[in-house]
Amino acid sequence: MNEYVAAAIIGVVEGLTEFLPVSSTAHIRITQDLLRLPLDDEYWKMFSIVIQLGAILSVVCYFSKRIVQFLRSFPGGESGRRRWWNHPLSLVAISFVVTAIPCFLLDKFIGEMLENKTAIGIALIVGGVVMWLVDKSFSNSPTTHDIEGMTLRQSVVIGLSQIFAAAFPGTSRSMSTIAGGQIMGLSRSAALEFSFFLSIPVMIAATSFKLLQFAVQSPAEISLHQWQMLAVGFAISFVVALAVIVWFMTWVKKHGFVPFAIYRIAAGLIVLLWL
Repeated sequence: MNEYVAAAIIGVVEGLTEFLPVSSTAHIRITQDLLRLPLDDEYWKMFSIVIQLGAILSVVCYFSKRIVQFLRSFPGGESGRRRWWNHPLSLVAISFVVTAIPCFLLDKFIGEMLENKTAIGIALIVGGVVMWLVDKSFSNSPTTHDIEGMTLRQSVVIGLSQIFAAAFPGTSRSMSTIAGGQIMGLSRSAALEFSFFLSIPVMIAATSFKLLQFAVQSPAEISLHQWQMLAVGFAISFVVALAVIVWFMTWVKKHGFVPFAIYRIAAGLIVLLWL
């Protein structure tokens, strides 16, 4: 297959799955396998990480007004009654730190799990079941309807829940943060919005770390052809992810997360049967 076509396909998969609670890592890993790309090639490993920056940029674009609003209202918040440590920006930062330190220590383990498709299939199924149960059990009685009303305790628990997604590819970062938020009393829309905001520092840090590793470990320079493939994947992931965010924010308010739970379970079973 033409490598530009392969780069475009992976960009579409990244954009479609990065923010849906279905695990972009699992989908990209399986897509690369189906496209018969050399999975031990350091460039393609780096490629799948870098194009996530396109998805991150789509979040920044979509929530640009909210981000500016948070920056202007720091540290007192819109009501003027918040403190620097429980302002939405601080809560995102705290969740990020809670997630980042364990994930950095588990980096080698996480890399090994990425190669284990059986673990990915099981994680898809288990995550689907958890999402289904959580959405059915906690969506009707939220205590926090927007992230301006979140507490420090809620942000810490959401950060802890995200560690499972990093340690077990196929779990889904989005699923973990949404489910963790719902368990802690957030409404569907509040849990989803906080998940989007938390994705910005988490994905920037993860991408930067992997790029640094690639630069240190890979002796070969990236060719013009490879830079062009990166540009294709990046641009497509940005456009597709932006469309997904617009659609997903509306969908969740009316339908919830159960359809994605069913999809996860079906996808996990297919992966295990395929193996």
